[in-house]
Amino acid sequence: MAEPKALAAVAAHGAARLPSVEVDSYNVEIKDDEGFIGDRASKGAFGDLIDNWRKALRKSGDDPFGDIATEKLSKKQLDELLSKGDAEAAGVLQGAIEDFSQELALVIRRFMKLKAWAKTERIVVGGGFRNSRIGELVIGRSSVILKADKIKVDVVPIRNDPDEAGLLGAAHLAPGWMFKAHDAILGVDIGGSNIRAGIVDLNIKKKSDLSKAAVWKYELWRHADENDIKREDAVDSLAGMLKRLIAKAQKEKVQLAPFIGIGCPGRIEADGSIDRGGQNLPGGNWESSRFNLPLRLHEAIPKIGDDDTAIVLHNDAVVQGLSEVPFMQDVDHWGVLTIGTGLGNARFTNRHSE
Repeated sequence: MAEPKALAAVAAHGAARLPSVEVDSYNVEIKDDEGFIGDRASKGAFGDLIDNWRKALRKSGDDPFGDIATEKLSKKQLDELLSKGDAEAAGVLQGAIEDFSQELALVIRRFMKLKAWAKTERIVVGGGFRNSRIGELVIGRSSVILKADKIKVDVVPIRNDPDEAGLLGAAHLAPGWMFKAHDAILGVDIGGSNIRAGIVDLNIKKKSDLSKAAVWKYELWRHADENDIKREDAVDSLAGMLKRLIAKAQKEKVQLAPFIGIGCPGRIEADGSIDRGGQNLPGGNWESSRFNLPLRLHEAIPKIGDDDTAIVLHNDAVVQGLSEVPFMQDVDHWGVLTIGTGLGNARFTNRHSE
């Protein structure tokens, strides 16, 4: 079988230089005696902290959460318990918030000691955990802890809904000239639990810096709820999602640019392969040297309209962070942390117009 041809790309996959920023680092894995420090600031770590407080209460009385397992409690339920629930249940959550804030502050301190993260002025926090009141409180408390320790960095929630930020950031993977005479692009956010594909309305006539970009339509596939998924079936499902979105755009006369921007966990090589970090993706073996997601998608969608499809793949934390580019022009160096199954990370330096 002949090797697939390399795609002509508007930008290299996993590139360090993007139209608006230099990607100074991403997907950094820092280890200490206890393992990867990013694991201390993950969604699972917060659940473990809640369990620690629940166990302490059980020794002296009843558990205010009853018999329900912590992992069965949704973000919405936890937010309601914090604001309107039993006082002891709220106390447990407040304890976990403080503990987790201390851990997140510790993780940020470690990142700030890295050469690539030196002089970072602002860190935006995204990921699914941010999309809750508890997440916002953790972010705010961590910022206060760091400032009290004389560490000069602002820690703020990501501006857009994290689910949409992963699509909005895709527009910043391609040069602006590609969007002339087009209204929108296709963005894809691939995660360990979900795959989301959407049409991003660029709204360039309102703001050329993409600050008014918005998700117009999207499809979501929660692959974590399905059993025995094969990698090729997952790619076919994604291609089907994109084809349906293209059809919707054509029906509504939305002019799609011939571009698909994709965020995916892991270390992305220039040829579009995944070096490491893709172990939780549906079907497994996404890191195989014989698998190339951009090439597979191009085979399924060779053209958008009359033009050849251009596809750019980058790390998901990078892409989510890129959604903040229009709002980071008052600083030079900034980063993103995404709190989810793990801790995604990326650090940027703004490119100034010459």
